[in-house]
Amino acid sequence: MAGSKFRPDRGLTARMVMTMFLLVLVYVAFIVGLVLAGLDIWLVIVLVAAFALFSYFSSDKIAMFSMGAKEVTPQQAPELHALVDRLCAMADMPKPRVGIADTDVPNAFATGHNEKSAVICVTTGLMRRLEGPELEAVLAHELSHVAHRDVTVMTIAGFLGIVAGFLTQAGLRFAMFAGPAGGRGNNNGPAPAVVALLVVLVSAGAWALSFLLTRALSRYRELSADRAAAYLTGRPSMLGSALSKITGDMARIPTRDLRQVEPFNAFFFAPAFAKKGFSMNQLIATHPPVEQRLAQLSDISRQLGRGA
Repeated sequence: MAGSKFRPDRGLTARMVMTMFLLVLVYVAFIVGLVLAGLDIWLVIVLVAAFALFSYFSSDKIAMFSMGAKEVTPQQAPELHALVDRLCAMADMPKPRVGIADTDVPNAFATGHNEKSAVICVTTGLMRRLEGPELEAVLAHELSHVAHRDVTVMTIAGFLGIVAGFLTQAGLRFAMFAGPAGGRGNNNGPAPAVVALLVVLVSAGAWALSFLLTRALSRYRELSADRAAAYLTGRPSMLGSALSKITGDMARIPTRDLRQVEPFNAFFFAPAFAKKGFSMNQLIATHPPVEQRLAQLSDISRQLGRGA
């Protein structure tokens, strides 16, 4: 976070380092497991490397395309750009690209593998619901993800899950079409269907481990971004107000719209659930409870001597 005036968070830095270290171990075990399951080592290396490079360098484009978001210029969205300009000046950080997603789901997200490729995106639903100071607070939250570089870590961390998920589905389909016997392997080796099932088991295990690691990091980074935004703007009550409005209005959004954006929950300012009253176990939740976030903001408000 060199050059940024966002409040540093050593706890977040330590968690990112630990998450990346553990994910490296999972990556290595994943590759070894696939080789032991019967796949050619060079095929595995090429496959993993190809997915890694594609995911790393295209993360911002994939996220924007999937959300139906478009980058906007200062002429197209002057008020939004003015808020981002002001916050970047306050934080002393490079200005990321700015995007808008045309959906009524009130939310925002940051994506990109580094500061140069970073994009801060808000939805039209968010801009319609929030007042200027509230929107500024949400933008500060998203900018802190870029400044803390946890967006980059989440991009890398999410890659293993993509590869493992792809291999799991491919292995299951192959095993189903191969039939019960699955044929005979060459040179008395395992049958292709057996290899496919072993690949599924290895991939599913790697996916589960990467899933839990990224979820744990995701919950902490949201609290960290709330703190950083609150201290930068000096108005934690505005962030709390925005969070309350967004989570309160989420139940009024059509289920179809929520389901379309649910895959992005780990990157959103607030999670979007397709079920009313839906609650996730804290082990797999992408965000900490709203009550915990609001309590933290209230504590910061008292520290700053401002009313919540």
